[in-house]
Amino acid sequence: MPHTVASLLIETLEQIGVKQIFALIGDSLNPLADAVRHSSIEWIGVRHEEGAALAAAGQAKLTGRLAVCAGTTGPGSTHLVAGLYEAARDHAPVLALSGDMPRKLQGMDYIQATKPDLLFRDVSLYTETILTPQQAPALIHRAIASAYAGRGVAHLTLPQDVMNANTGKQISSIKTLKPRSEFAANNEDIAEIARYIDSVNNIVIMCGAGCHGMAEDLRVLSDKLKAPLIHTVKGKDIMAYDDPHWMGGIGMIGTKAVYNAVMNCELLLMIGTDYPYSEYLPDKAIVIQIDERAEILGRRTPTIYGAAGSAKPTLKLLIKQLAQKNQSDFFDKVSVERQHWDQMLDKQADLNRSDDRIHPQAVARLASDLAKPDAVFVLDTGLNTLWSGNWLRQRGTQRILGSFNNAAVGTALGQANGIQALDRKRQVIALCGDGGFNMLMSEFMTAVHHKLPVKIIIYNNSSFGLISLEAESIGLPPFREGIQFPNPDFAALARACGGHGFTAKKPGDLKSAISEAFAVEGPVIVDAVVVADEIPNLPHFDMKTIGNVAYAKIREALLDVMGS
Repeated sequence: MPHTVASLLIETLEQIGVKQIFALIGDSLNPLADAVRHSSIEWIGVRHEEGAALAAAGQAKLTGRLAVCAGTTGPGSTHLVAGLYEAARDHAPVLALSGDMPRKLQGMDYIQATKPDLLFRDVSLYTETILTPQQAPALIHRAIASAYAGRGVAHLTLPQDVMNANTGKQISSIKTLKPRSEFAANNEDIAEIARYIDSVNNIVIMCGAGCHGMAEDLRVLSDKLKAPLIHTVKGKDIMAYDDPHWMGGIGMIGTKAVYNAVMNCELLLMIGTDYPYSEYLPDKAIVIQIDERAEILGRRTPTIYGAAGSAKPTLKLLIKQLAQKNQSDFFDKVSVERQHWDQMLDKQADLNRSDDRIHPQAVARLASDLAKPDAVFVLDTGLNTLWSGNWLRQRGTQRILGSFNNAAVGTALGQANGIQALDRKRQVIALCGDGGFNMLMSEFMTAVHHKLPVKIIIYNNSSFGLISLEAESIGLPPFREGIQFPNPDFAALARACGGHGFTAKKPGDLKSAISEAFAVEGPVIVDAVVVADEIPNLPHFDMKTIGNVAYAKIREALLDVMGS
């Protein structure tokens, strides 16, 4: 039986293990959808194409394997682009498919006409239009290979008439389409890093996303060097929050103990991370970086030595060459400071802290305490990221994902849908700000439609909280007309869509609302009404910023009195 381009593409995706395609159907995608109908791949019809791209990004981030999304001609494809930045910036392999008008209509300013190869160029490692059925096998192979090799987005434009055309060719070399292999740094680099480490005493080990699956290796390294382990937000879930080696995060999602340790250590060893916030990195200590992406070495802070290599095989070789250290004063000091910081976090998350108001820290803490041991948390972007990132107590068997490089608001629900589609029995919890949830709330209907039992908890403070904090940090009173907004009844919305909804307005409501939400089947929204004026803990707040915030608060008070 002759293959159409569409059926050849779908068969290839089946062979490499793709389970779903996230898309919103349109006329130019009809040949693709017909091929899916005759396959084992599940078509998940979203309510907005950005939701399709986010779902694919969430899947790819969690698994490291190719995920697929599609949009139809013109606006259907342009909607994909915003969501695809999530995969591009977080280095997740995604194949994006754009339907397009038949070739005979192209170049004539026809309705919905775009230039997809130009449109997708910034977000894609590879973008190409399949112009003839004879091209299809080679271009499909190259697109998938590019997404895996660069860990990012590859894009194909598929004119409707080409998708329907027969192709007599098969795609060869299918088994080459897989995630790239890990590799160790070379022996000379490992020996040089060992020499630097052996020459100092006070060492901090910074663990990024590249260290996932390495908890035991990192503990061995920490014990050998008497060095505290710290993490970026993307590495937070590598170990349980209460592991004695695991001292906490760095930056706004971090601790004072870690900030002090980094600024006072003799050597900072950065492993599997391209942490972007240079103001939290030392400029006097020796910095050594290990990462499989050679192009990122040394770009965030002055670095005395960098080695290109994957974290796990490189560390296994490095540990064998390092001398055992016996002095633990530095480690012990950081550990004590970490315990004091944790005690402060516990007090702020205490549900009984106020009689009549819910503090956002309590929402995050309860969500993590009540979650299943293998739950996946998906964090949205905004002030809610600080509540979730700092107050979740991960257990080492859970995962935490978010828009950590793209920092896009409104991405959590879409990503959660994609992750939930992989396993409908696994608990997936989306922690959202109200502003972000409002942006793509239609994707809750995607969850209802496709029986994706995501659990959504909304920090409802009727404002863009982080924008207020950012304004105050530069001495400006927040522009309330642009920051504050009304919200719907989120619990009623959930029920109207066919899901479950719970509301918590008082501390006494919160535990039962989250417990019931986690117990029921199907998608759920918990509307947690939290105080709007809570200020997060910031491990490093310089005097200028403190002065700016104080000045902004005075100006806010005057505006309240004067009315303008």
